[in-house]
Amino acid sequence: MSVTQEQTPPEAEAVLADEPEVRRALSEADRGSVAGVVAHHPSSPLAWAELADLADSEGRALDAFAYAVVAVDLARGSLEASGWRPGEPVPWSEESNRAYLRALDAERRAAARLGLDERAARAASDLEGADAEAPARIASEFTPTQVITVVGAAAGLFAPAVGTEARTGEPLAEPDAADAAGED
Repeated sequence: MSVTQEQTPPEAEAVLADEPEVRRALSEADRGSVAGVVAHHPSSPLAWAELADLADSEGRALDAFAYAVVAVDLARGSLEASGWRPGEPVPWSEESNRAYLRALDAERRAAARLGLDERAARAASDLEGADAEAPARIASEFTPTQVITVVGAAAGLFAPAVGTEARTGEPLAEPDAADAAGED
């Protein structure tokens, strides 16, 4: 297709570089080792976005905000290096772009929790401008509750009461006939 002087060539969609090594490391990491993945890949927006989501899921808004800001900054730097300008689309359909979009959403959530309302509004606007469908996709696919440690939160429910000892190896008493029948 030839382009005349009156026409401009179609803009290439913004796409972050794929990070297969980081994706693999994150898929093999448990919650406690995500920071190690970031340490091994400190320029990865994906690793920082994952760390931001993890901090958010643990209720650490300050950490989530800081990690998300780093992820957004790294992603924007990479996008700008490839010709992207702020305000241009960053499509969710490209899996590698999800690091940037998730980081914007993590920044928005954390800023709101910290009372940084203008910052939260700007992140929400940037996310909407990048891909209007991204907020709904993130809400349905990357909710903080999907990564909350259930065992850690429930451990307190099964811990011995204060002032009691946990005992092991003692046989349990057999219920008497009245208890077994459900009578009081």
